[in-house]
Amino acid sequence: MKKIVLVLSLLAGFAAAGSAQESRQDISISAMGLIPPFVASSTNVQVHSSWTYGALASYRFMLTPSSALEANYGISYQTRYLYNLQNSLSIPIPVRTQEISAAFVRSFTYKKFNPFVEAGPAGLIFLPIRNSGLGAVDAKQQTSVAILYGGGIAYEVSPSFDIRAEYRAYITKVPNYGLNGQQENLTTNRWFNIFVPTVGVAYHF
Repeated sequence: MKKIVLVLSLLAGFAAAGSAQESRQDISISAMGLIPPFVASSTNVQVHSSWTYGALASYRFMLTPSSALEANYGISYQTRYLYNLQNSLSIPIPVRTQEISAAFVRSFTYKKFNPFVEAGPAGLIFLPIRNSGLGAVDAKQQTSVAILYGGGIAYEVSPSFDIRAEYRAYITKVPNYGLNGQQENLTTNRWFNIFVPTVGVAYHF
């Protein structure tokens, strides 16, 4: 009986010590949307696109109570890009997009609400999906450098959990998937701003 009481006392002490320490790390899982804009280019290539959904995983390490470094990995389900060329040729390309990024996060505290802003570099992998929507077009995987920026708000549900909603975006060059020949030249020489709204849950430890 004394041993049980001792073990329970130690566990209670560890729990109290853990709760007294400030959480310096968190992980989050979010649902995200991917919304590319319409693009009209100087090369007479117009790019229409559909929105899609996906998932985002993030890890934050707090440098100070109000600043953090963040690492992200995201993947979308399927975006359909439609390239309309000057010669009246339309080329549809279904694409799965992956994000690998890092960011500096600055947060502010108002009771249980924690607004934040972030920015950093990102790599985007545009992976054409080989299905009937792609047809016989020889579109190749393309990796592009991007700038990630965004802002959002976290609501503290408990000391260990919060709910986050954020507007994120990528600024990156419009991909051409290696199609730059005379008949199928998808080069636009343009950059676009892809909107990426997210909502998810974070766990602090």
